[in-house]
Amino acid sequence: MTSPDAATPSLAAFRRIVVKVGSSLLVDPSEADLKREWLAQLAGDLAELHRRGADVLVVSSGAVALGRSVLGLPRGALPLEDSQAAAAVGQIALARVWAEALGDRGMVAGQILLTLGDTEERRRYLYARECLTRLLDLRAVPVINENDTVATAEIRYGDNDRLAARVAAMASADLLVLLSDVDGLYTADPGRDPAARLIPVVARVTAAIEAMAGGAASQFSRGGMRTKIEAAKIATTGGAHMVIADGRAPSPLSRIADGGPCTWFLTPSTPMTARKKWIAGSLEPKGCVHVDDGAARALASGKSLLPAGVTRIEGGFARGDCILIRNARGGEIGRGLVTYDASDAAQIIGRSSRDIEGLLGFKGPDEIIHRDDMALGGE
Repeated sequence: MTSPDAATPSLAAFRRIVVKVGSSLLVDPSEADLKREWLAQLAGDLAELHRRGADVLVVSSGAVALGRSVLGLPRGALPLEDSQAAAAVGQIALARVWAEALGDRGMVAGQILLTLGDTEERRRYLYARECLTRLLDLRAVPVINENDTVATAEIRYGDNDRLAARVAAMASADLLVLLSDVDGLYTADPGRDPAARLIPVVARVTAAIEAMAGGAASQFSRGGMRTKIEAAKIATTGGAHMVIADGRAPSPLSRIADGGPCTWFLTPSTPMTARKKWIAGSLEPKGCVHVDDGAARALASGKSLLPAGVTRIEGGFARGDCILIRNARGGEIGRGLVTYDASDAAQIIGRSSRDIEGLLGFKGPDEIIHRDDMALGGE
């Protein structure tokens, strides 16, 4: 369950880091105004990670809190239409805030607004994932929030803890940092029980760990410890470590790096192995492709599946579906997420990737299945 003596990871060891910032950290609860000095210090922490070569993503709350201040809306729970209006105004303010804070440190911010469907429906998931990947390739910092202007109670996350965990899985991040208003997970509510102690390391999320979670702690925050434990389950299943730390301190990421109090949730996996396990065992195949011997050898050496190596296809699959990969003798050698609908794939199989645009009328991916979206037998 817990391992207080286990070695905690080093922040410097991670290559792709998602940092979640809650509303109560970013916005002063008494004035509903931005904590600019705190944000500047956090931006300095992010810049340090960025300078050493890490990919950095931010999941930021605060749009509704900022928007309600601009619109003069009262504190407390808002009707749905007022919440959506506050989000519409606040998202502009929030994007500007992050663009300026990161820009002052030499980084470029890119805003992405997601809904529950963007992380649950495979086609939309793939498009969002590709956008994140391209921004990171260009060394930009994606700043992500739930799109509260269109989300309703039935189709929303409602908290950015779980959204951040989904983003970590989507981006194949190896660390999720949840900056909160507590040091981490305690054995009991430290505000009520003076004997409560901080748990530094959680090796696995168990029923006992879940029982320690409490409710929401702030009027500006929609998530409490319960949603953070849910986020830990999502993140660690996806191959990412997760850490909960008190974000109220100056330079909170530096504080984690220096060994400050926090709770680490460990995963035995990596983003890539977790993804391949998910593809291999959790998705129903919607069709298959047959490949020649040369393509089979290329796949075994770690290459993507190109159209030239495909001899025929079967099934009415859509882009993003899981399909089987069969060799020239019909044996299954793996499965993966296909990048084309069956109708488009049928037009390009056996042809060079250079011909795709001429055949389809648009420039699609060079591969039928990318190696990162493929699980071969034995992996």
